[in-house]
This record gives sequence, structure tokens and C-alpha cells, in this order.
Amino acid sequence: MKFDIVVVGGGLAGLTAAAYISRAGKSIALIERQMKTGGLVQTFHRDNVYFDGGLRSIENSGIVFPMLRDLGIEIDFVKSPVSIGIADDVLRLKDYNSLFEYEELLKKHFPENKEDVGKIILEIRKIMKYMDVLYGIDNPAFLDITKDKKYLLTVIFPWLFKFLVAIRKIKNLNEPVNQYLAKFTNNQKLIDNIAQHFFQATPTSFALSYFHLYLDYHYPIGGTAVLGQKLEEFIVKHGGEIKTSTTVISLHPEQKYIVDQHGNRIEYNKLVWAGDMKLLYNIISLEELYDPKLKNKIIEKQNQLKDLKGGDSVFSIYATVNEKKEYFTKICTGHFFYTPSKEGLTSLSTTFIDKFIKDKRVDSTNSDVKNKIKEYLMEYCRLNTYEISIPVLRDENMAPEGKTGLIISILFDYQLTRKIDDLGWTIEMKEVIEQYMIKTLDESIFKGLKSKISEQFSSSPLTIEKLTRNTQGGITGWAFTNPMIPVENGMLSIAKSVDTILPSVFQAGQWVYSPSGMPISILTGKLASDKVLKMK
Repeated sequence: MKFDIVVVGGGLAGLTAAAYISRAGKSIALIERQMKTGGLVQTFHRDNVYFDGGLRSIENSGIVFPMLRDLGIEIDFVKSPVSIGIADDVLRLKDYNSLFEYEELLKKHFPENKEDVGKIILEIRKIMKYMDVLYGIDNPAFLDITKDKKYLLTVIFPWLFKFLVAIRKIKNLNEPVNQYLAKFTNNQKLIDNIAQHFFQATPTSFALSYFHLYLDYHYPIGGTAVLGQKLEEFIVKHGGEIKTSTTVISLHPEQKYIVDQHGNRIEYNKLVWAGDMKLLYNIISLEELYDPKLKNKIIEKQNQLKDLKGGDSVFSIYATVNEKKEYFTKICTGHFFYTPSKEGLTSLSTTFIDKFIKDKRVDSTNSDVKNKIKEYLMEYCRLNTYEISIPVLRDENMAPEGKTGLIISILFDYQLTRKIDDLGWTIEMKEVIEQYMIKTLDESIFKGLKSKISEQFSSSPLTIEKLTRNTQGGITGWAFTNPMIPVENGMLSIAKSVDTILPSVFQAGQWVYSPSGMPISILTGKLASDKVLKMK
């Protein structure tokens, strides 16, 4: 098999790249190891109750809608309003004025820190203004501005000046958000309530911009997977081949071919790698390389990436609840960030857990250690912030009358999950985590929830790792806690993010730029397609 271009990875980055390449008339194959494309953007159902696996809402960011318009793909979206809750209080975000309500919510729960809250809200408002500029127009990567000189002169040029100013401001907000907030308050509980649902060491500009991004959330009718399905249909319609359940086990960059798990050789002129970056370099057979300079570059890259961690992962429960959707409508919106206790996660000591993860002498029969892990997990669930998605509140066809599907997630450490699995405790601990998560919500915001659940199952960081081959089950690329980020992280240099050290190989997706997410995956997919189509 031989193609002009091969795209490896069928997530949103790979699908975007393949869509543009197929539209250009090139022979193309999209390779995906799972049974279906979409990556971390999936929708599935159990007895006509639908759940979204991975992404819960679509954040436009001036990228998603322009991409769909450019390709002529039509998807029905509805707004996906976000609500934020602390204990018994829930705030539904409607517009920018909701920031004042958020300020009052924080002041109510932290009355001794009213002045601090005011200062923090001013910082959030300042960063929101930068985001207004950043996403103030459709991303130029999806526009043919040469055909509309008036738009170039009246919109792009004036925006570009504001964009450059905003970028300079944002560069100065790279400090981890917890450290930044500590400049305005010494109340760690207040800091936790604002920031603990973000990944560890998330840059301030990224974390505090989320109030702006919450107002930009949308939901596709039919579930988040519709976005990937429509891109797949577009690729096939334009002559592209999609090979699912196909795992690439080796890459031969000098001879320009890959080999799948069945031993099939697939040749290419150019390759777009839209998967895990460590995997890209680890499946290259160094012994078969002829060019010593290339070999040394690859070894250097392997060593650079070897000890770097993937971003935080999640533990999720998928629950079918025998309850009408109206019960939940009275409490929250379909996308809900909820903190049951204002005590904050940092009040929970991790000393024992840190030692447990590193201790190679722990015996699987040690019941004392196991019980301490359970005690830690109970407190971790009680103090955490939950991301709760309720698809039927956004699309009434996502569950039959009288039933509601809940997707309940908390950030969860991969290393702890791996250690538990190594000791053979996974099944027991998954049941424990499910129990404590449900118990926490049952005793707080969704009283009586436990007795109404007819079915539940869960996924862990190991599930995500197994399905996607993402390093440590990471859901947004590289961890911010790494000693260095091995990819571009400046908006002005994002075009370089798709380049690699390998001949005729480009990259796209969450692993090629930081900070990342679904819009960045789509954008880098488009940038990678531009590069391969221009390259002779």
C-alpha cells in the first residue's frame, strides 16, 4: 500500500489534517488503533442513555466553527452553559456579569477574605480581556484572506496589533496559578476553591482565562462524537481511506513506510503523526537507520522525552440515574463544576501517598497500607472538585423519559493508579473510589443520588492510556510539572509546532504545543496539512 500522505492518529487533530488533505485531492490513509475515530471525543450509550467519553463540551475558541465553515460541514450546536457550585450554592454562568455573581459566591464562603476576592476577580477580568482579543476573530488559519482584501484591512490588521499586545501581557502570566493567587491571599482554601480543578502547575493565563472559555462552550446535538463523525464522513466522501483497529508498530523514516500489527507495510511520501510524541520516536528501529546524524538526533530526542510526564488524567463514573432530567435542571446546568467542601484539597496530606508510590517493598497482602489508601481516597473524594456532565440537559434525546445519564469526573494521579494496579488492587480500589464519589454527591448536592442509580461503571487513567496510548493517560499533552516542556509554547511560534526532526514527517495534536486542548489539536491538524500540501 502506498499513499501520498499517511496520517497516524484518528483524534480531532488527525481527522482535521486528513480532511484538508483529502479535500486537496491527495491519496491519503488515516490510521487509528481504536475501533472508531475521535480519540478522546467519543459518545456511546447504554440502554438508550448516552454518555460522552472524554470531552464534555466543544469550546469554539475562534477555531472550531471556522474550520467547519471552511470545510462546509454542518453540525447543529446548542449553547452549553456552565454552572459552578460550592457546598449548597450554585451559580449559573450567563455572561460577563456572572463574574460579579462569582465574586459574591466566593465572598459568601470566605467572608474574612472579601478584599482578597475582589483583587482576584480584577485579575480574572484582566485576563478575560486578553482572551477577548485572542479569540476575538475567527482564526486566520481557516480563512483565505487573500480573496477578501477588505476583511484583511478592516479586521485582520487592526486585530493583529491588539493581538501582539495581548500576547506580550499573557507571556508575563506563565507562573503556576496557585503561586500567582498566593500574591493576593494567604488563604489556601480560597485558592483551592478557585484553582483545584485545574491541572497541577497550570499557567495563570491558561487557568484564569477559563471563566471566559466557559461562556464559549457549545454542545453538538447527538453528542460530542458528532464532530469526529462528520469529519470522518468528509474524508471518505473526498476519497480518503480510514483504517481503524490498526496499530502502527514501527516507523522507517528514511525508507518512508510504517508497519502495522499485522505486518502490513504502508508507504508514504509524507507522514502526519497525530499521536503520542514519545511513541513516535520509540517505534523507530535505530539499527536500520543509515544516516548517523539522523540516528543521533533521534537518540537525543528519545532521551529528552524519556522521563517527561503526561498531563493529569481523570477518574470518571458513568451512571444511569432513575430520575427525570427536571430534577437536575433545578440544581445545575448540563456542565457543572462542583466543590462539595470549601476546605480545599491542600488540607489533605499526601506524604503517605508519595512514600507509597515510591516504595518498591510494599506487599500486596499488606492490609494496613491498603486501608490507609482507602482512607486517603475517601478524603480525596470529599475535598475534590467534580466536573459533572449531564448530556440530556443539553439534548433531550440523550436519555429516555425518566432516566438521566451522569458523567462524574475528578482529576486523578496516574502514578497512584499504576501503583495500585501493580499490587493487584485495581478492581477493589475502583469500587472504593466509585463508592466515595457517589457518597460525596449523595450527601451534598444530589441528595438521595445513590439509591436512584440503576447502573454505573468507571474509567481510570489506565483506561485512557490503554485506549489512546497517551503517555500516563494524559488528556491534554505534557504535564506542566515537567522540568521542561519539549514543544512550542508561544502563540507566535505555533506554526513551528508541527515540524519534526524526521524527514517528511510532521506532527499534530495535544502533544505538539503547550498548553493544549481540543481547539489546539484542530489548529495544529490544519497547520500540519498546510505544511504537507505545500511541500514538494
